[in-house]
Amino acid sequence: MTIPALRELRRIFPDARIALHTRAWAEGIFRDADFIDEIVAFDKSRSKIKDAFGQAGELRRHGFDLAVLFTNSFETALVAKLAKIPRRFGYVKEGRRFLLTDALEIPVWKNDRHEIFYYLELVAAIEKEYFGTESVFTHEPRVDLAVSAERRRAAREMLAEAGVDPGKTTIALGAGSTNSRAKRWPAEYYARLNDLLQTELGANVLLVGARDEGEVAAEVFEKAEKKPFVLTGRTNLAEAVAVLSEVDLLVSNDMGLAHIAPAVGTKTLVVFGPTNEKTTRPVGSEIIRRTPDCAPCMLRDCPIDHRCMTEISPAAVFARAEKIISLKPDERREF
Repeated sequence: MTIPALRELRRIFPDARIALHTRAWAEGIFRDADFIDEIVAFDKSRSKIKDAFGQAGELRRHGFDLAVLFTNSFETALVAKLAKIPRRFGYVKEGRRFLLTDALEIPVWKNDRHEIFYYLELVAAIEKEYFGTESVFTHEPRVDLAVSAERRRAAREMLAEAGVDPGKTTIALGAGSTNSRAKRWPAEYYARLNDLLQTELGANVLLVGARDEGEVAAEVFEKAEKKPFVLTGRTNLAEAVAVLSEVDLLVSNDMGLAHIAPAVGTKTLVVFGPTNEKTTRPVGSEIIRRTPDCAPCMLRDCPIDHRCMTEISPAAVFARAEKIISLKPDERREF
């Protein structure tokens, strides 16, 4: 969701050296990004103080002139301050105003517009301060991410080694979600969807996701009559991004891969339940949902009967998936 803002940064600072300071695991997402020059990655330890001073020392060595804090945490503002970066733009959150040179108030529309605009607002403030212009919101937000030909070729080889038939439509299923059980469409529904996709469309179906989503993937595999290919937990993030760039469709819960797939050009259908589509829908995706009175609740565990997800049938998702696969690129939904 920060990609449109990062692209706008590149546009307004075409000759700048732009580095992305991020957790090491995210390097796999941005490895081939054309809007940054380098990635300054870090791993978190148990000591926030040690982390802050270590990250600050690394950033200080780079001699940055401007820090754009897309995160809202006190720690990231402290790191930028300790790194002695002259200009530090960020939102006033967690009592960090005194750490910022340019502190922005939370927009009044924060809960009514998509998150990408929250990040774009920061870049708009920077543009106005540095250049006196206001062009950020005159451009259509772009979330596209590049994946190199070499990585895509490696992904095709990985799929072939797994037994995937390159002559068939290939559909990935993301049955997990690492930060919320309430976001998960039932495993037995994914198993039924898998059977429909294989039986009715003759498609390759593969399960994708992180290692800690292995249990739900195993449950889908066990309940499926026609067994899918299982890649869950068997790829690192960079490999998963490349695999998604090579499949025809991703059907998933509201999870990280649902944001990545449309960014790499893959048709995406997201089963939405407790979360707010207005603010967090993966840009460029299609969504399917039922909206009982209790949704969106934003809870991580449903305290009642999980009706926002269980009322979405496998047949309904299959029908939407079949329709999306048949769409031409220029007929797909844009943000």
